[in-house]
Amino acid sequence: MKRRVWRFAFFALAILVGVTAGLGYGWGVNPVRYASTRPELLRIDYQADFVLMAAELYRAESDLALALARLDYLGEQSTLVLLEATLSFAQKHRFAPADQALIQSLAEDIHRALDGLQ
Repeated sequence: MKRRVWRFAFFALAILVGVTAGLGYGWGVNPVRYASTRPELLRIDYQADFVLMAAELYRAESDLALALARLDYLGEQSTLVLLEATLSFAQKHRFAPADQALIQSLAEDIHRALDGLQ
């Protein structure tokens, strides 16, 4: 019985030392260095999810300026171009019709607002 307890204690100590060494190495000696993490470098599917979330928030808040600010976070390209690309992706990948309608509604409201500025 004593041998069995000793084996278990040694096993637990080995696990503890391994976890401690791994965390020490990962956090202290060689931490992660993030590169190319700008939002505009996201794949189109992640961008589409981001645009859909912005459209859902726009529906809830009805704040077009805030929706535009959220969409501008995705990069330098025109917001309307981004919305059209997202809508095309959503149609191609069979997003739910309600989700497509949200994106379309946001695009129409932005287009209407931009036409009113001219």
